[in-house]
Amino acid sequence: MVYRRRGKGKGATRMEELTDAPPLAADKRIRLLHEHWLGLHPAPGVLPGRQHFDPADVPSLLPYLWLADVQRAPLRFRYRLLGTEHTHVFGRDYAGHWLDETHPQIEASPGYRQYLAAIQEGRVGYRRGHTLFSPALPREYRWIERLLLPLARDGKTVDMLLAMSLYHPRR
Repeated sequence: MVYRRRGKGKGATRMEELTDAPPLAADKRIRLLHEHWLGLHPAPGVLPGRQHFDPADVPSLLPYLWLADVQRAPLRFRYRLLGTEHTHVFGRDYAGHWLDETHPQIEASPGYRQYLAAIQEGRVGYRRGHTLFSPALPREYRWIERLLLPLARDGKTVDMLLAMSLYHPRR
């Protein structure tokens, strides 16, 4: 588990948690998706691909899911699908848009290394902390839980990310 503290303003402290798997304290929807993804692996040491994931198997999670295609040269991510909760929170559907255009500061964010680890090493990434894309989000959403899960059509080369983001109101 990695914790990062950041000061913001006089005397304020922000806490961020970055891990390779969701902790027991993670939202039950995050844990459910992680367990479902683990069950999709076609063989030991082989990553599941999009062909193994049927959204109908997790209907209660659909509003919170998103899929992103991985482009490797140059490295970029494009939203393929966004659940209805994301459309509600962002005020529009960003399906088909590049993440770096929708969220220009993504590459400088602490969680971006989890995107890289997911595609380069097939690692899971969990993040809990303040929202990073504040200008795009309504003010009432100020912290997030996000789970990144690699998908690889050939079992090795990650070509898509299956993810869940849960936006929580200010505490």
